[in-house]
Parts: sequence; C-alpha cells; structure tokens
Amino acid sequence: MTAQREAKEGEPVDEGSYGVAAFFDLDGTLVPRPSMEKRLFSMLRYQHFVGLRNYFWWAVEAVRLAPRGINQILHANKMYLQGVRAAARGGTDIPVCLFRPSESKKHAEIRRQARLPVPLYCQAIERVAWHAERGHLIVIVSGTLELLAEKTARTLEHELGARGLSHKIHVCATRLEEKDGRWTGRILGEAMFGEAKARAITRIAAEADLDLLRSFAYGDSSCDRWMLEAVGKPAAVNPSNDLARIARRNDWVVLQWGEEKNLTPRTSNARSTQKSERLGQELQASRVKSGYGA
Repeated sequence: MTAQREAKEGEPVDEGSYGVAAFFDLDGTLVPRPSMEKRLFSMLRYQHFVGLRNYFWWAVEAVRLAPRGINQILHANKMYLQGVRAAARGGTDIPVCLFRPSESKKHAEIRRQARLPVPLYCQAIERVAWHAERGHLIVIVSGTLELLAEKTARTLEHELGARGLSHKIHVCATRLEEKDGRWTGRILGEAMFGEAKARAITRIAAEADLDLLRSFAYGDSSCDRWMLEAVGKPAAVNPSNDLARIARRNDWVVLQWGEEKNLTPRTSNARSTQKSERLGQELQASRVKSGYGA
C-alpha cells in the first residue's frame, strides 16, 4: 500500500486550469495550531474584552447544544464573543470593541487596535502559489470565524503578489450574526466543519462549474475527511492519527509541513536573501517529492 501511495504521489498532475479548484482547511493545514480562533480569544481575553459574563453565555449555549454532540459545542458555540465587534475583515489589525451597558454612555464603548499575525506554513504558501500559477480556483473552507479566514486569505494574496501573482482567494467559513454592529455569538447558517465542508464544496462546484474529480483538497484532521472525499486529489497535511489511518486506507497523499513564519502585509517583505534561497531549495525538493512538481 505504501509503495502504491508513493507511486500515486509521483504521477504527473493535469495542469489544466478550467474547472479545477484547490480547497484548503485553515487551522493545522495553512497555519499551525493553536487555531486562529484560539489566538483571537487569547488576545481578547488579555485585553479584557472577554469577561465572566461571556463565559456564562458560552456555558448556557453549551448546555443547549449538548444533545447534538461535543462537536457542536466545540464548533458552533461562539457565545463567548457576545458583545464583541470586529469592524475590519482581512486587515493587518483587528479593531475590536466591547459594549458594557452597565457603564455610563461616555465610557460605554472601548475601542482598541490589536495585531493578530497569521503564522502560515511556508510550504502552504508555496502550495497555494503552485495552484495560483495554474489558474486554479482557491478556496479556504474552514470552521473558523469568517473574519479570520478572510484575514488569512488577504495575507496569502499579499504573498502571491510578492511572487508576481495576482490571484483571488475565496473564503467559506463560519459566519456570525451581528446586531447593531456587534456579534451576538450566534452563527448564521451552519458551522463550517465536518460534513458541512463537503456540502459547501459541492455547492461551490455547482456554482463555479468545477470538476471535483480533478480538484484538490487539503486537511489535517478526521473532521476534514468528508471534504477530502469530495475531490479526486485529496491530501492529508500533518494528519492526526485518525486522519492518517483514513489516508492510508484510501491511499491518499500525505504531506508533512513544518516550518512556519508569522506574516502580515507590513512585515512579510522583511526577508533575508540568504534564508529565502535556502527555503526555496527546501520547498523545491518537497514539491518534487510529493509529485506536484515545479
């Protein structure tokens, strides 16, 4: 089975662009864990935008979702964000504000600017660039907040621009309900995890006239297996033990991405020439080994 999988990775890839897409999970695939949402939560908690009341709302919602399973509690419960507003989508900084009705009107709103870097895997950037060079539709399909997925997409687009590639990266992520410019903590539609990812990919394929048998998908956990099964060219990236077993059983490509780099539009141009050349050589060897070529 291993020999067959290695042979499969070495097969030539159809580089035709029409009707071909690449679907990327975000957390653990494009960026290392902890997840982007956990990073945002840590930032908000550190700046005292998440308090005891937010924990209480989250616990109440967890009880309500409990009959639907632990995954619903983990992925569909965003009540810890109730009262928090993110005004920008995809920017370098995330302006957030918290409404505190107990305070006087003069001090009811507190606004701060906070930077939330996107620590992308270097190999992920190269793989996205490989698809962009071939004109493939690129979509981030993630259970994270739409705000964070959009931020990652814009950062990736900046990296592509640095390589002379102008390519739009689309996003399909968990959307939050807003009221009076603030998050209510409730989601719109369904949380983008598990089978919901496969449904989203099928819907996107119908709208964009895609050939899913010629399309790619990248994921890192067993919750991504439905997304990977939806395409003809799946790849397990740094797979969990469960996904690794599924990948072996289905003879899927397995990729190991390790080196990461914190990237924002302000800082990504500050690279040393020597390190860039070394990284380019390493990534070139990785692409050849995985069968995606130069």
